[in-house]
Amino acid sequence: VQLTESGGGLVQPGGSLRLSCSFSGGILDINGLGWYRQAPGKERELVAMISSRGNINYGDSVKGRFTIPRNNAKNTLYLEMNSLKPEDTAVYCCTYRGTWGQGTQVTVSS
Repeated sequence: VQLTESGGGLVQPGGSLRLSCSFSGGILDINGLGWYRQAPGKERELVAMISSRGNINYGDSVKGRFTIPRNNAKNTLYLEMNSLKPEDTAVYCCTYRGTWGQGTQVTVSS
């Protein structure tokens, strides 16, 4: 299993970004994939996780602002982030059943 994140960067508060997780190595669909984030000095935090049945669970701090869209490109999982806040600054990692990508940095700052 290989996971590669992209799409991070610097964005102003209130802005939007779309992260991508490209996956390969036997993952047949997006069920079981998810996003976590970790800010400096803080514990890893759930952003969004897709269950084996396709239900999406969002972390409390991102509900209503972040979305995993229904339509994703082949072998890609997106994370659409809107109304970004400085506290969203973190490294965002894609995960699948214990395998992690290296992450992509998101910085929200004016």
